[in-house]
Amino acid sequence: MPVMTFMNTCIFDHGAIQKLPGVLRGQGVSKPFIITDPGIKSAGILETILEALGAEPAGVFAETVANPTEDQAIKVTDLYKSAGADGIIALGGGSSMDLSKAVGLLASHEGPLEKYAAMSGGSKHIKKLPPLIAIPTTAGTGSEVSVGMITTMNNGRKETFASPNLIPPVAICDPDLTFGLPKMMTAATGMDAVTHCIEAVLVPVSNPPAEGIGYDGLTRAVGDGWLKRAVEDGSDPEARWHMMMASYEGALAFVKGLGSVHALSHAAGRLHEKKLHHGTLNAIFLPHLLRFNEGAAERKYERLRFAMGLKEGADLADAISKLNESIGIPHTLKEIGLEASDGPGVVEYALADLAHRGNAKPASQEDYERIYERALG
Repeated sequence: MPVMTFMNTCIFDHGAIQKLPGVLRGQGVSKPFIITDPGIKSAGILETILEALGAEPAGVFAETVANPTEDQAIKVTDLYKSAGADGIIALGGGSSMDLSKAVGLLASHEGPLEKYAAMSGGSKHIKKLPPLIAIPTTAGTGSEVSVGMITTMNNGRKETFASPNLIPPVAICDPDLTFGLPKMMTAATGMDAVTHCIEAVLVPVSNPPAEGIGYDGLTRAVGDGWLKRAVEDGSDPEARWHMMMASYEGALAFVKGLGSVHALSHAAGRLHEKKLHHGTLNAIFLPHLLRFNEGAAERKYERLRFAMGLKEGADLADAISKLNESIGIPHTLKEIGLEASDGPGVVEYALADLAHRGNAKPASQEDYERIYERALG
């Protein structure tokens, strides 16, 4: 069973969840608090974790919302403290991971949460958190190894928080936990991983190791065809293993940064009433940004084509659009409920998002307006 140590320790393989009790002991956790979501509970995955735990946790919160909020983080922090917990088990996708990180931050630091936002220089205030064990149940967000978290604040802004202290010290990546993931969620989270790999490569700063990992993750998901196989047959253990690895690699890669795809996705995702999935937004925006960025990094585009198994000179944007179609991703923003009237707000928040700075080439307000209009359909 591989045990990899890069940004944290990752226990990775089928059946890895059985290592949970030993991991908790190693982190000095005797009263873990589990944070997950209703889907994980109804799918029986929470029960699997409780069985592996072999003892009663200090508490369980299973109502994590998509795109977690500051209010929910405050509420769950109170539950964590009143339970006398000494560590957190984050079980689920990116939302459960982000909420867990926010709870760990609030439980160990003086508020308000906004003080620690990356855009306002708050990263330097983030110190050590309670032990956090990350157990992903999707293959896409990579939050189990990410330096960041996203929270929708009470002021309506979707803030990014980033610090090495937000990386869970241990991740348990067990592909078996993704067997029940529906086709659409497999596709959307898989495209999240693909976007991480591509955007991290294209960020114009130097980090060759991160880029190398990004190319490998993209090869695994797209070039080798594991994303399509996972969507076609969710019970294929090999496909699930490789997609969980691609997700892990995508997060290792994006320590280098992210770009305008994520800036726009974060901005659209803050619209609570729309209930938009981050991975789906990334998948829809990605072809448009690949077309916009063309010419800014020609050598990287060549290597991306190679990683995806494309012919020399192939159109990357068209290839991603075809991939989206083949796995059931909607083609336009209109299909998922966005409207022209949402555009100005999305553009405004995208320009303020931390990922905006990392795009392959500078993007203006007018550029974002055109990209949004084209993605809208």
